[in-house]
Amino acid sequence: MSRRHAQDPEDKPDPAAEAFAEGMRLVRANRALAAVGFSTCRQESCARAPEDGLVRVDSDGVLHVHPTRRAEPAAWAWAVAHAVIHLGFGHVPAATGEREQPDRCALAARCVVVNRFLLGFPIGLTPEDLPASYPDGDEEKLATRWRRDGIPPMYEHCGTAGGAPDQVLVPWNSWTGGSPPDWPTAFAHALTRTVSAAMDMAGGRRASMRGGPVRLQPWERALSWFVSSYPLLGGIAAGITLVADAELARAHGISVAAVDAEAAEIYINPLRRFDDEEWRFVLAHEMLHAALRHGDRCGPRDPYLFNVAADYVVNGWLCEMQIGTMPEGLLYDPDLKDLSAEEVYDRIAGDLRRARRLSTLRGKGAGDILGGPLGAPRDYVDLDEFYRRGLAHGLDLHKQQERGYLPGGLVEDIRALSHPPLPWDARLARWFDEFVPRPEPVRSYARPARRQASTPDIPRAGRHFPPEEIARCTFGVVLDTSGSMDRTLLGKALGAIASYADARDVPAARVVFCDAAPHDAGYLPVTEIAGRVRVHGRGGTVLQPGIDLLHRADDFPPGAPVLVITDGECDVLRVRREHAYLIPQGARLPFTARGPVFRVR
Repeated sequence: MSRRHAQDPEDKPDPAAEAFAEGMRLVRANRALAAVGFSTCRQESCARAPEDGLVRVDSDGVLHVHPTRRAEPAAWAWAVAHAVIHLGFGHVPAATGEREQPDRCALAARCVVVNRFLLGFPIGLTPEDLPASYPDGDEEKLATRWRRDGIPPMYEHCGTAGGAPDQVLVPWNSWTGGSPPDWPTAFAHALTRTVSAAMDMAGGRRASMRGGPVRLQPWERALSWFVSSYPLLGGIAAGITLVADAELARAHGISVAAVDAEAAEIYINPLRRFDDEEWRFVLAHEMLHAALRHGDRCGPRDPYLFNVAADYVVNGWLCEMQIGTMPEGLLYDPDLKDLSAEEVYDRIAGDLRRARRLSTLRGKGAGDILGGPLGAPRDYVDLDEFYRRGLAHGLDLHKQQERGYLPGGLVEDIRALSHPPLPWDARLARWFDEFVPRPEPVRSYARPARRQASTPDIPRAGRHFPPEEIARCTFGVVLDTSGSMDRTLLGKALGAIASYADARDVPAARVVFCDAAPHDAGYLPVTEIAGRVRVHGRGGTVLQPGIDLLHRADDFPPGAPVLVITDGECDVLRVRREHAYLIPQGARLPFTARGPVFRVR
């Protein structure tokens, strides 16, 4: 009986194989790289394995690894990740037929792009002999530049196969059946899922990136779907906060959902049982309310009826776009297709008794567009810019990716947001240009120019303002000085009036202060109006006597316009000359305004 050796040579550990296996484990732990579906070849007989490097990748998705070279696991992980990203970036696409190998400039440019990506997507350990930074530009631009100017020495050998090419194009093995794999699409989808998982983890909806996920509620899954799969609303969804609080919903009468655009919050009733498709419809409904600024577009209309009109429009769009499934009981009428919210409002306003019985997502008789957040105060960003940028960028992505049909009315509303209306002060300036004309100077040889004194032989006409122009270049101001007026509103409005009037050479304006009774201040220099204002706080505001005073005043030109500054808590006004109103943002006049209304922010 022969003695057995303590350990056969075949049983000895292979440090090179163990280090490679550990490096592969690090790569497989990355979801984006693992989803590409590559394979490895580490046979000593492999003809494509690099002689002076670690890894070479071919267009069949095979990574040919040096069979005996020793390296640290982190170095193997970086080299394998470099090769897999070549597949993910489409540098070695799978295709049938004869293949033409890329030139050295293209190979170097592709390696530079991959290494630049790995600087922000670290896997393993970057080799010390590689540059710390890389030039901007994609593969084609870099390759074209280097074909003209030559490859910089530091970028010529940035691959994983030493001095040899680390990318090889081979004919696709058609005998395996099926079509050639699409490595870039698989990598892009995997990256999207990774980013979505990272956002879930940051938002507390997932315990970790690898495992232990917290079970997502259906409305959370619906919101994540918009972020990862629907670019039109993905940017809006990424900035929206879902508040799912049954007690809060009960206290504020929220049947299904409501939205506050200012706080960027959607309030959910978690006791309602909808599937994922129905929650997608509900969330898209509320996001469009916020993004299209339906709350601000209401103007002097009834807020609830305008909410109902906007519901008809939004639900019609969502049904056309086939986003989710519309829950039962929501407002939908195919006869209202292609109408704006303002046009639908005009139709339903004629039947108030029926309109009051309609239900929004908040419930019957209550609008789901809230006027303020339901929670504690918080800091806000520029909401107009946030929603406008989110929808405009989402629309561009939607069209670039050909994600499907969009209703024409929705596209028009988004394009209108991309060109927002002028601010109130710019509109007020245009109003001054139109109705408070600047006095134009007149040239006349009867009054020689001052320059003629230096050249007495050359007659020059002088410029002067005729005195009759001064009387026409004025306007009236009716100021609400009751206790309900906001001092900030007065400051902004009077500051804008003073600057515009001074720029148009208006010497004075006729000012009437009104609270319970009118107080005629006469003609005041426009720069002194703000200093004369006193908020009296004497109860209700009656402005019509102040306007009648200007109508009857003999020294007030019949063509001069009137500016009415009020907070909206006033009587019904009848102004028989050109006029305009300055009111706070969100306030409403108790009557239909005949002149323009400037809402001061």
